Amino acid sequence: MLSGCSTVGYYAHVAHGQGELVWRRRPVDAVIADPATAPELRRRLELARQARRFAVTTLGLPDNRSYTGYVQLDRPYVAWNVFATPPYSVAPVTHCFPFAGCVAYRGYFAEARADAEAARLKAEGDDVYVGGVPAYSTLGWFADPILSSMMRWDDDELVGTIFHELAHQLIYVKDDSAFNESFASFVQEQGLRAWRQARGLPPPDARAEAMDDGFTQLVLDLRDRLKALYASGADEAAMAAGKQREIAGFRARYAQWRDREWPGDHRYDAWVAAPINNARLLPFGLYDHWTPAFAALFRQSEGQWPAFYAAVRQWARLPPAQRDRVLQQWLAAGPP
Repeated sequence: MLSGCSTVGYYAHVAHGQGELVWRRRPVDAVIADPATAPELRRRLELARQARRFAVTTLGLPDNRSYTGYVQLDRPYVAWNVFATPPYSVAPVTHCFPFAGCVAYRGYFAEARADAEAARLKAEGDDVYVGGVPAYSTLGWFADPILSSMMRWDDDELVGTIFHELAHQLIYVKDDSAFNESFASFVQEQGLRAWRQARGLPPPDARAEAMDDGFTQLVLDLRDRLKALYASGADEAAMAAGKQREIAGFRARYAQWRDREWPGDHRYDAWVAAPINNARLLPFGLYDHWTPAFAALFRQSEGQWPAFYAAVRQWARLPPAQRDRVLQQWLAAGPP
């Protein structure tokens, strides 16, 4: 009964938060035309409007009311996600929802509620991480707005996020976050290349992408090391000591990698210096695990978006185990 009350309370919170966004939404066209709108906001909204049009006409993404509205938030993020794992596991505590299926986090529109849930889970012994969310998709159930929290990004990230979230509305598989996020991330990356090319701009910064990929691999290596430790059969005291040893080793490897490959660049230092636990590692790899497989499929589709989407839908219809096998084949060696 207590669990049921908690669930009802959570859905009431989510419904209220989503309803508030709908209530506060203003048409992008009206905000752009408003003389009171700051010039930089007007420029960014015009950019977003052009990106949405490009997404529909060139990338073949849904043409609906998403990203035709703007919401000025009174907070830095639209929501906060709470990730949790057992203390000696890298597997997430999952949460299942009627339309989205099961995911590795639980989202809250209020930071205080997210912090309270994190405190509850931590008191039960779980590793916990709370991350702010600048944007999210309702998978087409509502007209997703442009949010003031998205304005902190540079132009490429703003445009790419619109492509990413509209891709979720096009194809989404319940209970398969890695598939969904990798697909949307590929559409974001490839779409951004096409967008920049169409506007006579150079390709996205390859250096930043390479550094991000390298850092992600370091984090995934730590997660693999912890996974092996937790599966070793060691007692709890040994696992606790080993966990801290592996985290310290990661920090040392990071410093060596940074100074060797990217001297003078300290963009990840703050993340590495902050407390690290199993839950903080969960988002890594989720968004790009299968991205190379989707890239190979796009090449075989000769860069034609309709053919690519048709093939992705075929993958989406496969049973989960078979879909993972197919993706692994494409990931390892290209088309099977």
